[in-house]
Amino acid sequence: MEPFTTLTAVAAPLDRANVDTDAIIPKQFLRKIERTGFGKHLFHEWRYLDYEGTKENPEFILNREPFRSKAKILLARDNFGCGSSREHAPWALYDFGFRCIIAPSFADIFYNNCMKNGILLVRLKPEEVDQLFAVADFGGTGLIAVDLDKQCVCAMGKKFFFEIDAFNKECLLKGLDQIGWTEQFTEKIAAFDDTLPTEKPWLA
Repeated sequence: MEPFTTLTAVAAPLDRANVDTDAIIPKQFLRKIERTGFGKHLFHEWRYLDYEGTKENPEFILNREPFRSKAKILLARDNFGCGSSREHAPWALYDFGFRCIIAPSFADIFYNNCMKNGILLVRLKPEEVDQLFAVADFGGTGLIAVDLDKQCVCAMGKKFFFEIDAFNKECLLKGLDQIGWTEQFTEKIAAFDDTLPTEKPWLA
């Protein structure tokens, strides 16, 4: 996982509430367990006018420049990521290029899945998200900056602060998933295993 420290990028405004994981990555594409290759199917039914994905919908935000090639931040509305718990949803978002999603609220399982896959999810007040949408809607030329260490989103001279639990913050800053976090303590785990039979022989 790549460490997340700061990010300054174009933000794609997805002005929809209650976007579920089947809209993020439809069920027909859940055919493999590798984390790559799902970006081309992200928001498939909205991005394309045909089932095969050969005809783009010119009205959809991710089919328009600069969002299709430069957006690394996604702006959304309430309850983003609701629905089934499929981990393919954050895989598709990450594979497309998104590293941060900002919305008033997220589904809990989706929130945790994104954090474990290197995507920072930022909860802001609805009125603060409205202001970021105004920046993003300005022809795609307005950049949004996210500073994880300071827990701050900056745009057009304004700062919006967000909360994040200490463990998720540390993992993202170091670029570690939960397995990577555990591997930091390999030597201590090995030492514990070595002493356990002597200290607690009844467990051997």
